[in-house]
Amino acid sequence: MSELSAALKRTVEERFGHVRLRGEISGFKRAASGHVYLALKDDRAVIDAVMWKGTAASLAFRPEDGIEVIATGKLTTYPGRSKYQIVIDRLELAGEGALMLLFEKLRAKLAAEGLFDGARKQALPFLPRTIGVVTSPTGAVIRDILHRLEDRCPTRVVVWPVLVQGQGAADQVAAAINGFDALAPGGPVPRPDLVIVARGGGSIEDLWTFNEEAVVRAIAACSIPIISAVGHETDTTLSDHAADVRAPTPTAAAEIAVPVRADLVAALRDHGARMERSARRYRERGAERLAALARLLPTPASLLDPQRQRTDDLGERLRRGLGKRVADARGDLAHAGAALRPALLNQRLARAQDRLTAARLRPQLLTRPLAEAGDRLDRLARLVQSLDPRRPLSRGYAWVTKRPSGRMAGNADAARAAGALTLQFADGTVDVRVERGGGRTYDGDGPAQPSLL
Repeated sequence: MSELSAALKRTVEERFGHVRLRGEISGFKRAASGHVYLALKDDRAVIDAVMWKGTAASLAFRPEDGIEVIATGKLTTYPGRSKYQIVIDRLELAGEGALMLLFEKLRAKLAAEGLFDGARKQALPFLPRTIGVVTSPTGAVIRDILHRLEDRCPTRVVVWPVLVQGQGAADQVAAAINGFDALAPGGPVPRPDLVIVARGGGSIEDLWTFNEEAVVRAIAACSIPIISAVGHETDTTLSDHAADVRAPTPTAAAEIAVPVRADLVAALRDHGARMERSARRYRERGAERLAALARLLPTPASLLDPQRQRTDDLGERLRRGLGKRVADARGDLAHAGAALRPALLNQRLARAQDRLTAARLRPQLLTRPLAEAGDRLDRLARLVQSLDPRRPLSRGYAWVTKRPSGRMAGNADAARAAGALTLQFADGTVDVRVERGGGRTYDGDGPAQPSLL
C-alpha cells in the first residue's frame, strides 16, 4: 500500500508540478507549529492546501475564510489520508498582483512629490471643539466612532456622508475633505478642528477608494489635521501615508482624537491641589522669612537716637555761630561809622566839585568841529552836482533807453536791435521807433532812421 501511495505521489508531482489556483479560502487554521492548513474551493470543487511556517510568516495579509485568493504551489499527495493537496509557495489576493503594482507605482509617484513627507504633517489639536467625519452614514464605523467619543470626551461631530467603495466613492471622499477645508470659521456649519477619514476592513479591492490619487491629494492639501482610519490594523492605504496621523481602526481614531474627559478632570483637580499646596507652602515660608528678617531689623529708638544727638549738636553750633556773626557785624558797623565823620565828607565833596569844574565844556570845543564838518559837506555837495547824470540833459543831451525794458541803449547797434526807444530830455520824454531808409546804411539793408510815434 505504501508503494502504491508513493507511486501515486510521484505520478501526481511529475504530471502536474507547480500549479496556480484561484479559489475561496475555507477552513483556515494556523497550527501551533506555525504551519497553515486551509482549503480552496470554487462552485464545483475543493482542494486541500498547506503552507509551511516560513511561507506563512511572509504573507503580506492575514488570510481569513471567505477571501478569494490566488495560490501558487506544488501539487502532491498526502499518503496518511489518501488525498491530494497543494503545498502553497505563494498566496495573494485575487487581483491583488495588478493592484499592488499600481499601488506601488502611485505611492512612488506621490512620495516623489513630497506628499508623504513628515515635515508637512500637522500636529493634532489637543481638545478639538468640532470633529468632522468622512465615512458611510449607515455602517458600523460611524457608530463606533460616536460611541467612543461619547465615552471618552463628548464633542460636537459633523458627519459628511460618502460612499466608501464602488463607483464614484473616491470622488465623494475627496469632495468631502475639500468641503470641510472650505468651510469658513463662524459659518452656519462649524469648521472642524480635526477630520477623521474612516472605513471598516475589507480586501484591497474594497479599500482601493482610499488609494485613489484624488483622495490622497485632497488629504495632503487639507489645512485641517486629518486622521486616517481605513480598514483594520494590518491594512495600509496611501491615505494613511498622506494623513497627519494613521489610526489602526476607526475606534482607535476616536481615541487618538480626544483625551479622556475623566482623566482631564482628575488632572485639573490634581493640578489645583498641587497649586494650593504650593501657594500655602510659599506663604508659610514667606511668613517664616519675614519673621526672621524682622528679628534682625533695628528698633526705631536705635535708629532715631543718633539723629536726635546730631540735632542737639547742630542746634548748639547754630547758637554759637549766630552770636559770633552778630559780634562781627557790630565791629564792621563801628568801623564804617568812624569813616563817616563830617570833616571827611566835606573834604571828599570839595574834591568832587573841583573835578566837575574842570570837566565843564568850552564853546570852542564844539564850534570848531562843526565848522570843519560844514566845509566837508559843501565840497561833497559840489562833487555830487558835478557827477549828476541828469545835468547834461539841460545842455541838449538826451538819454536813450530801450522799450519796454527801460535799459540804456549805449550804441547804434543796440538802438537798431531794440526798434522802439525812449528819449529822455531835461523837460520830458519822447517815444520813437527806428525805421529803415535815408541816412547811413547798415548790413546792406538800407539806413535806419528814428521816427516819432
